[in-house]
Amino acid sequence: MTPTSSAQVLPSHGLYVITDTHLLPGEKLFNGVEKALLGGAAVVQYRNKDASHAQRLAEATKLQTICHQYDRPLIINDDIQLAAASGASGVHLGQSDGSLRQAREQLGNHAIIGVTCHGRLELALKAAQEGASYLAFGRFFTSKTKPNALPANLEVITNAKQATGLPTVAIGGINLDNAPQVIEAGADFLAVIHGVFGQENIQEQSYRFTALYS
Repeated sequence: MTPTSSAQVLPSHGLYVITDTHLLPGEKLFNGVEKALLGGAAVVQYRNKDASHAQRLAEATKLQTICHQYDRPLIINDDIQLAAASGASGVHLGQSDGSLRQAREQLGNHAIIGVTCHGRLELALKAAQEGASYLAFGRFFTSKTKPNALPANLEVITNAKQATGLPTVAIGGINLDNAPQVIEAGADFLAVIHGVFGQENIQEQSYRFTALYS
């Protein structure tokens, strides 16, 4: 993908869906992601901690094709090499997933690189200084994916936006009921797993989250 492709530009706001191998096994992964995109999802993150490299590369490459058709960026969770090999728009790094500088060097200046900052403003400031594209915070509510994750205060979103000017992503137990207060705190993106992919009608649920920003 060329650096000027609009799919490599982070949208201004919206629903940020994260895949889950238990909710989307096998071919359901591709169908589920396409349904989310049809419902208006702004960003897709591919997350698979269990499969072989070959399977993950095959899945990420196919997802990249789907996301490109909808002109939406595909972000790879944790794996800089997989992001490069699959042609994805970027990578999301946890605090122990490698260097942001290394990711930037390998993926290029136009890649979207997000960083998990938990509930800590100092991590956000460091990531911003090192060239992050967006900052992710959470968990804000009880999370099915990471129930033991430390809770974060919504104020960190507001403070980080004021301090860095970077887009912010909120994650952790976000649903249609609590999402408005997260948006009010300044979250540019709502990162959702079960709230979309765990629902019977993925496209409708994606639309309902997307509509919160309209």
